[in-house]
Amino acid sequence: VIYEIETFLPPSASDVFSIDAKSGDIRLTGALDFETVTFYDLHVKAKDKGTPPLSGHC
Repeated sequence: VIYEIETFLPPSASDVFSIDAKSGDIRLTGALDFETVTFYDLHVKAKDKGTPPLSGHC
C-alpha cells in the first residue's frame, strides 16, 4: 500500500505536514500556530499495488 496526502487545506499545510508513503505515518514538519491557522484538513489516499489498483480515502 502507498499513502499520499492528496489535498491540504489551507494549501500552506503542505509546509507543516508530511506522510510516510510506506507506513502512512503523518508527521509535523513545521510548527503549528493556532493563532495563525485554527483548522487543517488533510485528505489522505491509500492505494494498493494490485491489478487493477484499488484506493481508499480518508
